[in-house]
Amino acid sequence: MIGAACSPLLTFDMLVPKDDGGVKVASDISYGEGTRQKLDIYAPRHAAADARLPIILFFYGGSWASGTRNGYAFVGRALAAQGFLVIIPDYRIGPANLYPDFVKDGASVVRWIVAHGRDHGGEPTNIVVSGHSAGAYIAAMLAVDDRWLGTDRNAIKGLVGIAGPYDFAPFDVPASKAAFGAWPTPADTQPVRWAGAGDPPTLLLIGGSDVTVRARNSEALAAKLRAGGVAVQIKRYPGIGHTGMVTAMARPFRYRASIVTDTVNFAQRVTGVN
Repeated sequence: MIGAACSPLLTFDMLVPKDDGGVKVASDISYGEGTRQKLDIYAPRHAAADARLPIILFFYGGSWASGTRNGYAFVGRALAAQGFLVIIPDYRIGPANLYPDFVKDGASVVRWIVAHGRDHGGEPTNIVVSGHSAGAYIAAMLAVDDRWLGTDRNAIKGLVGIAGPYDFAPFDVPASKAAFGAWPTPADTQPVRWAGAGDPPTLLLIGGSDVTVRARNSEALAAKLRAGGVAVQIKRYPGIGHTGMVTAMARPFRYRASIVTDTVNFAQRVTGVN
């Protein structure tokens, strides 16, 4: 079940201390013609000029109706400090844009990475897609549903879903009704409908006190992937709510949940860094 939209976290991002080892290296890069089809790039501070870094593509949440990449520098710098090129895009949101517009935008970002990742020090065949809440939904659809990327899906080596909705039809709350209610076949909008054999290794992170996106979403996706022989890990963080799952990625709040460490360890493994 999906509740009210997540806050854009702009004020939080402005105030919170960030990782010195990660820096923003590019801003406002267009991956499409729309005003929201832009992305920012973060890299390790001392990355070599000829680096071919593994890439983490992170989609923020906001019930497919709010959010801005400008509120997530704390995520970009945290992951970049651990040796990754990190891409954080904006994407089209409601009410003007509904499913599948935001998934199409996610696919456009992946295709942009495949075409241009090396220009920014990344290895475009070595991508981990990730996201929080509605962003985890976008990441999951790109990882498990080949309608969006075709052969470019081969570049996705892993999926990290943070408090994500993957099995929420029928649509029974305002956010899901608004974003998906006009689609004639609700089952086709669900990651669990498409997940199975051949999908990338997956890490699903759940807040033990999350009442916005219930744990059954991750459990259902994990069951479907495992049935197809896909390696899946689920990790629960006791006492952490929905928004707390992403704010725990900020440097001062990592004592609450090891989300950065768990994401990095998984990403290193599936991209071959370790």
